[in-house]
Amino acid sequence: MTGAPSLHPFAARLRLGAQPGQGGAVRRIDGAWWPRSYDLTAELPGLLAALPLRWGNVTSVLVNGAMWSLSGDGTPVGDRQVHMRRTGSPRAEDTVCLLTPGQGRWDLLVVPPAATAEEAERIMATATAETQAGRPV
Repeated sequence: MTGAPSLHPFAARLRLGAQPGQGGAVRRIDGAWWPRSYDLTAELPGLLAALPLRWGNVTSVLVNGAMWSLSGDGTPVGDRQVHMRRTGSPRAEDTVCLLTPGQGRWDLLVVPPAATAEEAERIMATATAETQAGRPV
């Protein structure tokens, strides 16, 4: 996504940093995502469709169990099953972790669905400022 989060009702509201984390470096936020709800089964297809092709096929998603509604341990997205797992870790409370075998891991800061457009833009810009020098990807 470029610029401010999309206002199209079905488009993922996503802003990514320029350089995703690599190797053994300390984990940092690779982007920010503003879902419309905490229903991961409903939100996940739109998020995955908005990711860059270079991120590969995400096969697992790790979310904080206290915030998200999950139906089962996975959901079909396109032609694959994406596994969804919960964590109670306070470190992961406001993030979603996307895993792609052989490609890597990406952590997205989650903007609360109830945030206003102004709040979401500020949070997303702050989350990605370190990796993109203020420019949306």
